[in-house]
Amino acid sequence: MITIRIITLLFIFVYFTKIVYCLESLDRHENHGNHGQHHHHHTISEGHDKIFDLTLDNIGKVKLYWKIDYPNKELQFEIHYYKNFAKWFAFGFSSYGELAPADYCVLWTYWNDTVVLEDTYADFHGILHRDIQQDCADFKLVATNKIVKFSFKRKFSTCDLSDFKIEDGTVHLVWVSGTNKLYNIEGVNVLKTSGAQHGMVRTTLLKNTDVDYDVEPGSWNLDFVVDNVHVPADDTTYWCKIFKLPEKIHNRKYHISRFESLITKGNEGLVHHMEVFRCIAPSTQVISDYEGSCFSDKRPKDTQVCKKVLAAWAMGALPFVYPKEAGLPIGGPNYNLYVMIEVHYDNPKLKADWIDSSGFRLTISPNLRKYDAGIMELGLEYIDKMAIPPQQEKFYLSGHCIIECTEVGLPKDGVIVVGSQLHSHLTGVQVFTKHIRNGVELPELNRDNYFSTHFQEIRRLKKPVRILPGDALITTCGYNTMSRTNITLGGFAITDEMCVNYIHYYPVTELEVCKSSISDKALQQYFTYMRDYESQPTSMQLGISDNYNSIEWTKIRAILLDSYYNESPISMQCNMSNGDRFPGNWDNMEQVHIDVPLILQNDCRQNAYIDYDKLF
Repeated sequence: MITIRIITLLFIFVYFTKIVYCLESLDRHENHGNHGQHHHHHTISEGHDKIFDLTLDNIGKVKLYWKIDYPNKELQFEIHYYKNFAKWFAFGFSSYGELAPADYCVLWTYWNDTVVLEDTYADFHGILHRDIQQDCADFKLVATNKIVKFSFKRKFSTCDLSDFKIEDGTVHLVWVSGTNKLYNIEGVNVLKTSGAQHGMVRTTLLKNTDVDYDVEPGSWNLDFVVDNVHVPADDTTYWCKIFKLPEKIHNRKYHISRFESLITKGNEGLVHHMEVFRCIAPSTQVISDYEGSCFSDKRPKDTQVCKKVLAAWAMGALPFVYPKEAGLPIGGPNYNLYVMIEVHYDNPKLKADWIDSSGFRLTISPNLRKYDAGIMELGLEYIDKMAIPPQQEKFYLSGHCIIECTEVGLPKDGVIVVGSQLHSHLTGVQVFTKHIRNGVELPELNRDNYFSTHFQEIRRLKKPVRILPGDALITTCGYNTMSRTNITLGGFAITDEMCVNYIHYYPVTELEVCKSSISDKALQQYFTYMRDYESQPTSMQLGISDNYNSIEWTKIRAILLDSYYNESPISMQCNMSNGDRFPGNWDNMEQVHIDVPLILQNDCRQNAYIDYDKLF
């Protein structure tokens, strides 16, 4: 018996020394955060790589650092937390922030005080299973009396079906910690473990590392910050405030060269995302002063004109910087001097003592740059013709920017797209824009397979994209309406839906809106079919919204609507900056067709894109 016990202990020791480096001494470097606001020591070796950081919990006790190795297609993560915070800690990824199913790397202590990091996955019931293929690599640990720091490496794609594929776009980071000792990680339930804490944060892990963040000498700033807001003890708050620009903005045009967040120290886990909106009104019109809930009945009606996006930021986002040859114009005699900031607070613990003065900084270039940058809207019109039936796990709508519109709206040499902000509302879960030239699909303009309306940032593209006259663009959104009992209509309300890609480009051109909707004639044909063949109370005398709402939705009726959307002619919004359409009849236009689809590079012998929701 003694011999067997010794052999068993030797086997355990050899097994764990293969995957563990315990209490290893590592070089320490001081990190000043993205904007020089935080001071932490991390153990990731800096070299020439940029180190990004993010607060994982709402109160700043858990901190994540990471750096990106694009040549080797891997990330190095490092997590810090207070030692008394947890006896085991699981960090990982899930599709939309759910704790299960999810892919986890779990730090825990074996019975003989050996600390290990193991690759696991949680099934739909929340039960952890040790992964056969261990992909939480190069584990290192530093522990003091107060702080635990551990790091590991992870490939973007491990070619393991039980692992999450890390890609461009939104990533939902999840974590669970427990204060109880474990004898085995297998079988632990992340949904039901007593005393466990957990959290979720959205970010983009695969950031653009080639942006020059140096500020041009002589630049000056416009800061828009809220004033000591006592954040309500609600899970979610949208807070709006009106600002007036300085009078000198009326004197001439200036260029915005960059914009970034100004987050109140200690509130990094509270401020979820923010936007600055320009008020579209005559230059002399005064917009009512207001600060309060964006959805309050007390918000003045004239503030509703403040809806043209100037800047956007989401938790974990870096400053957005325009290339040195271009800037976003602001000011001039015809420019209205009012803007509005919208701040989204995320307060899941319903704390009542948050006070915040966060906001935005716009950097103004001292000199006008060679090109004016512009913002163009791609996607679907903001109207009720495009709708999503209820109880749909994933229903797709596409908005077209057709060849005819880019032919009349773009200059001969085209425009260069440098940034993109994808946008939908509460049911949107996926957004992407395809680029087509002469029927051939080119690399996509932007894609977010795990989109969330609660994480919207303007992303600087890793490679600028030139769009030529005669090119076409298709922006597609996927929606999940499983929680809804009736149709979701297109529109402006947060409970309505949108599908938009706001692209930042230069040089600015007359074309400002290139969006579509199903043609009126085709939609009426659908309603007529519902009346004649499905006995639904639709009618030519009813409006579009009433017709949609009158239908009792079934899977067959939803499939039929989807086919109408994909095969019918479209009505185009091919609009100039003054709001007028380019001359011509833009109704009953043909949809964009792709003759030669893009073939995605596949590093694994599996699908290039895996629906993670269906893995388990």
